Amino acid sequence: MADVIHHSFDNTVNTVPPQTTPTAEAAGTPVPNPAVMLYTRLRKSPYFWKSREQGVACYSVYNHTYHPRHYGDPIGEYWALLQGVTVWDVGVERQLEISGPDAFDFTNMLVPRDLSKCDVGQCKYVFVTAPDGGIINDPVLLRLEENRFWLSLADSDVGLWAMGLAHSGGWDVTIREADVAPLQIQGPLAKQVMTDLFGADILDVPYYRLREFELDGMRVVVSRTGYSGEVGYEIYLVDASRDAHRLWDAVWEAGTPHGLRPIGPCHIRRIEAGMLAYGCDITLDTNPLEVGYDYRWMVDLDQEADFVGKEALRAAKAEGISRLMVGVEIGGRPLGSYNDGSMIEPFGVHAGGTEPVGRVTSACYSPRLDRNIGLAMVPIELSAAGTELGIATPDGLRGGVVVEKPFIDPRKETPKL
Repeated sequence: MADVIHHSFDNTVNTVPPQTTPTAEAAGTPVPNPAVMLYTRLRKSPYFWKSREQGVACYSVYNHTYHPRHYGDPIGEYWALLQGVTVWDVGVERQLEISGPDAFDFTNMLVPRDLSKCDVGQCKYVFVTAPDGGIINDPVLLRLEENRFWLSLADSDVGLWAMGLAHSGGWDVTIREADVAPLQIQGPLAKQVMTDLFGADILDVPYYRLREFELDGMRVVVSRTGYSGEVGYEIYLVDASRDAHRLWDAVWEAGTPHGLRPIGPCHIRRIEAGMLAYGCDITLDTNPLEVGYDYRWMVDLDQEADFVGKEALRAAKAEGISRLMVGVEIGGRPLGSYNDGSMIEPFGVHAGGTEPVGRVTSACYSPRLDRNIGLAMVPIELSAAGTELGIATPDGLRGGVVVEKPFIDPRKETPKL
């Protein structure tokens, strides 16, 4: 299919009538669903026009780029992910490439994991930490060569942080945003689609490993990773600005016999899995210990190499944390799907007083659990399972209780199938 931009598309996320000067009576009246304008200042994924052809109904802005959040039916997308196969336009996940003679040592200094335990061809979920131990980003790291890495970024400007550190420290590295954009293929039928695309060899790629392939002349890196808690792959397209439409069409052709459905990142499923979202559950104001990632393999305080934030995290470990992210169940009528605009602000957590003592950072209604679930940052003394809480939702105070997380598949066996 030719790369044609169809100008018949509306140029706003939610179509609204042209605005005229408001009357005195209407002035100050909130618009229930204000639009987010599409224009040249914000970036577009290389797959922007292809995913839009499929009927994107809602965007957010992620890494300064329009990000499809859903296609009109978040609950239907949830079931499609659980029962079939889905494709996600995640070109917003910028690939920060770090290469050069000092690339290993520099990248190892950026993150608390010990990258001497990361082989070439392996992927790792990592934090990028600040001097005080705060979380700057939580990318998936891909080690392509001994001294070449990609950081598949969450929503923050790590490129500027890395460039500043490299300059001030005199590191012999090249830091650039590669012309690479991923698609995610997620769901129990993902292996069938990927086999039709790449052949049976794709099944030999282990969980959190990567391999390079060529598809109809297009260069791709395929990793056995994803943000779904389900079986899945990510296809990282090299020269994405040139070949994105070709790859989308190839995926669509292979996926159609299997019922492939385009969806946005499924927040119901990721909350069920206890997966964190940068900007809400984790931010610069939280550290890995507070969000439950104090595993030695994730924050290796005993490794010989230094990393940014090591002393601050060592002190926090010794002193003990004062708050912790926990799972909560929330009573009352069903909440929304989180990515449907139903949770604009965090919910305050109360423990008998009028002032909140914590906050629910992500929450939704889980259709298969038939209950409201969420992630909450609470004082450590309120973090034990069974602790009763008050949750201040937009429609009033509800009862809540601390529960174990993840809510489903606590050993994360499903994505390894």
